[in-house]
Amino acid sequence: MRIGNAVRLRIIELCNSHNLTVNKLATISGITQSTLNNITCGRNNSTTISTIKKLCDGLNIDIKEFFNSPLFDNLEQEII
Repeated sequence: MRIGNAVRLRIIELCNSHNLTVNKLATISGITQSTLNNITCGRNNSTTISTIKKLCDGLNIDIKEFFNSPLFDNLEQEII
């Protein structure tokens, strides 16, 4: 799995576990709904750590918890 897809799936997973819509998560995280929609729909595959940190703050979790998922095990090597 590529990192962009893993991030996308993890955000959706966390929204579900916190009973939040993607749009509500964007609002409480202080990022635009269009940005988060682009990430969760797969149109943006290069999410920044800064954006992930804002999402974590909105979810009241730390970055370690965000990445503590089997989704991030065995990621494909991405050399450009």
